[in-house]
Amino acid sequence: MPDSGWPVTEALLRKILDQYIFAELLPPFFISLAALCFVMLTKELLRLVELLVSKGIGLIAVIKVFLHLLPSFLVLTLPIAGIIASITAFSRLSYDKELVAMRAVGLSLLRLSRPVLVFSCLVFGLTLVLSQWGQPWTSVSLKKLALNLLREELTLALDKGVFNEPVPHMVIFVSDSRQGDDVGSIFISDERNAAEARVIVAAQYTMLNDPGSNQIWIQLLNGTIHTKPNDIEQYQKVAFSGYNLPIPLDQTQYASLEDRPSLASVLEQLDRSNWQDTAALRRLMEHYKDLAFPTAALVFGMLGVPVGIVSKRSGRMGGFAVGVMIIIVYYVMNILGEFFVTTLVLPPFAGAWLPNALFLAITIVLFYRVSQR
Repeated sequence: MPDSGWPVTEALLRKILDQYIFAELLPPFFISLAALCFVMLTKELLRLVELLVSKGIGLIAVIKVFLHLLPSFLVLTLPIAGIIASITAFSRLSYDKELVAMRAVGLSLLRLSRPVLVFSCLVFGLTLVLSQWGQPWTSVSLKKLALNLLREELTLALDKGVFNEPVPHMVIFVSDSRQGDDVGSIFISDERNAAEARVIVAAQYTMLNDPGSNQIWIQLLNGTIHTKPNDIEQYQKVAFSGYNLPIPLDQTQYASLEDRPSLASVLEQLDRSNWQDTAALRRLMEHYKDLAFPTAALVFGMLGVPVGIVSKRSGRMGGFAVGVMIIIVYYVMNILGEFFVTTLVLPPFAGAWLPNALFLAITIVLFYRVSQR
């Protein structure tokens, strides 16, 4: 009587192996993801905390900024953590001869890589979702993003005892008074309008924020306005008990973030310039990278399988170092692709996808060579 239980047992065995390999990927993935996020966030987070605390912003506001910035960092760190996980897992399986035992029962390297493919697809999906939110390829600075998120809570920060230039052609000096953070004598040299340059001196001032009108107000009390026209005979001096000096937010570091142009507007701009506008070509390349970079997470995960087997003696730290080196090479290739696009050597689509294509070719070659060993 044929043994009908063998197919069930074989299917169960393969399921157990898939779960075992998938479980091997999780610890190095989360450890490397945490380490990478810590390294990338530490420097910027300290600067942001210092920036926000200096403006009297509380802990809740700092956490708000952190949560908005986190997706941008995860888009960059998830693919790196994915390749480190696959390299480390298969390096250990190969070093402990477990991979040899799996191959001995007839499992091919491609079949053993199925859990890695599932894992890489999950990383790809998460990276793709976050990339639409975080937009890591834009040139918006973290400082500007943080300040923009908190425009309703921030006021114009003026350091006391020094000359401040919050906006171009305006210099403000606040005396080092101990009466409070928003009270003290103030000197303002306003040359934003060169034809009507003026100097304002007040005994007290208060900072007001009015995001609805897109302005910051300096409420001045008990002071004078000295107008300095081109003709000295037209000099004027006006005393006031109360005066509100508006400063448009668009002139300060709190200026609203500019939305990235849509794909249709970029293509229209390129058509008008006969596809010679390098800035528009770069923006079109950024649109293509919205999908190209998350796809790299899928390629990196599979690339880690043969790389981990080849470098089986590297260990956990070795897997981390090899993964970072691969990412550095990928990053350099992206820079070269952008250079070739802006010099009109490559079209934007090729510049965005060429690194992925080259790494996919390397993955296929390494898979073939390692599977033949």
